[in-house]
Amino acid sequence: MTYQSNQFAELSLPLFQAATPVVTEDDPTHEFARIREHFMNNGPEAVPDYDVLTLVLLRAIPDFSVKALAVRLLSEFGDFNHVISAPASRLREVEGVTTAVLQELKLVETAAHRLARAKIMNREVLSSWDALLDYCQTRMAHQSTEQFRVLFLDRKNVLIADEAQGAGTVDHVPVYPREVIKRALELNASAFILVHNHPSGDPTPSAEDIAMTKTIRSAGDVLGIVLHDHLVIGKSGHTSLRSEGLI
Repeated sequence: MTYQSNQFAELSLPLFQAATPVVTEDDPTHEFARIREHFMNNGPEAVPDYDVLTLVLLRAIPDFSVKALAVRLLSEFGDFNHVISAPASRLREVEGVTTAVLQELKLVETAAHRLARAKIMNREVLSSWDALLDYCQTRMAHQSTEQFRVLFLDRKNVLIADEAQGAGTVDHVPVYPREVIKRALELNASAFILVHNHPSGDPTPSAEDIAMTKTIRSAGDVLGIVLHDHLVIGKSGHTSLRSEGLI
């Protein structure tokens, strides 16, 4: 009887007129609005990873299933940084990750890399060391395979180029000292900084890392190109071979 009464009430609406939805505090729509307001009023530091990820995913999935996907991604990868930095192949394995979701996550990752890079490009690196470390951490800490990069500097130690010289496996990346020095000469660089990551998370340099660094330093010395440092990047920190007295 109640069902018939509600049914007739709906039919009594004028033709083509839809009932205005009522948003209550229990409605997920209200929750999304609350998250946005909290983000704008209190800044990103006050918003937990789950809420930030939810706001990002809403751009690709404008419905309530976004909440469950945010939970699955954080459960799989641990935190916001690991989610956006995860390889596309692994992200696609998570239920609910569509092409649109993948695009949004990788767009955020790209923006983070470019913002960090902009703080050091064409600037005197040795006086902006913290910004350099932040960039290297952002760019490489969450990579699933080893990557070897070289930061080339001019005679005033201004960063003129940041280039990936090689990519490898989870525990090895091929490095060719001759190619590093050749590229430095092509760029007319006066100095350089080596950077590579350890996907294991432990930034402790290996014996091979130390030997390779000394080889490149010696080659640079012959041509008057200075090796300032070799940074090994881990998930939560880094090791400077120069600070450790290893070069």
